Parts: sequence; structure tokens; C-alpha cells
Amino acid sequence: MLIKLYEKNNSPKDLARIVEVLEEGGIIIYPTDTMYAIGCHALKERAVERICRFKGIDPRKHNLSIICYDLSNISEYAKVDNNTFKLMKRNLPGAFTFILNTGSRLPKIFKNRKEVGIRVPDHAVIREICQLLDAPILTTTLPLEEGEDIEYITTPELIAEKFGGEADIIIDGGIGGTEPSTVVNCTEGEAEIVRQGKGWLEE
Repeated sequence: MLIKLYEKNNSPKDLARIVEVLEEGGIIIYPTDTMYAIGCHALKERAVERICRFKGIDPRKHNLSIICYDLSNISEYAKVDNNTFKLMKRNLPGAFTFILNTGSRLPKIFKNRKEVGIRVPDHAVIREICQLLDAPILTTTLPLEEGEDIEYITTPELIAEKFGGEADIIIDGGIGGTEPSTVVNCTEGEAEIVRQGKGWLEE
């Protein structure tokens, strides 16, 4: 199912349908401030496992990332010291993934990893959904095979054509980007950029 959403004034019925799918353990594809991504309710373990299978990710070896609506409840899912919180506050919402030590509320599939990526995208649609869900959304970018046309991860109609069998809902937020987020590792106290992407860190 393809649902068109806008930066504001979206149909409450459409938003409620998306939240319902996530609460039932469904999978959605959605735009972010970087690239289109696929995700699920981060606290629904079977849905998280479904995403991992789709991406060929072994959760014991790969970092998993979640989207939060804002910084207010990040401490429920990750450990944040004062300096890291101030750094995140200066840069979020934005095109960053901050790697933090995991907190206690994430499901067991995260417990095998000591780290979790935190995203607060500068994109109204996915943050509004996150706020309505009142829970984080597990997030990972759509895969692109070597030699494949970039439009299959940027154009909603082509995304639906390729990934429609994997996702319960695909959100059409217009043409997506091609540059990933900047990844900042904060697990050792000092912030270290491990991948420079779209976001430029204000320290």
C-alpha cells in the first residue's frame, strides 16, 4: 500500500493506519532527511527480526539503529552522558546517527550488542509517526544492488515496485536523497566521526 504524506496537514486517518500497522508488528518504508529507509516498531522483537532477515543483517554483529521523535526519551533506550547530550542537542534533528551504549528498554535482540544507533531525522513525516506511535522505530536504509538504478531507492513508485512485497505500507514523501547520515561514535565519551555523510557536526 502506497500512502502519500506531506510535511504537515496529513490525514489523521492515514497516520492512524500507519501507526496501527507498526503496533501490529508490520513493516513500513518511509522518507528521512537522508535516504528512504525501511523500519518497524523497535520494541516488537519479531518485527525487528523480520527487518534483519530482509537486510541480511546478523544482529549479533551489526549495529542496529532507532529513530526517536526527540531527545526527551533517548535515555530510556541508550546511555547518554552530559557532554554527549549537549552535542546531540546542538545537532539534532539532523542527518546524524549517534552510536551510544544501549539502555535497558530495548528488546533482547539488541542486548547481544552493547551499542545502538540513535537518529532524530530532520524530517517531519517520520518524526510525526514516531511521536504518534510513542515508541522508537527501528531503521535501516533500503539496499541497492551493484549496478542497479538509483531510482529504485529514491522514487516512491519504483520503491513500491521493488519492495512492495516486503513492506506493509510505503510512504510517498517525494523523491528521496542518496547520501547517508553522518555516523558519530559516542560510546567512549569522546565523539568520533566514523562515517562522514550528509550531516556536518557542530562541536
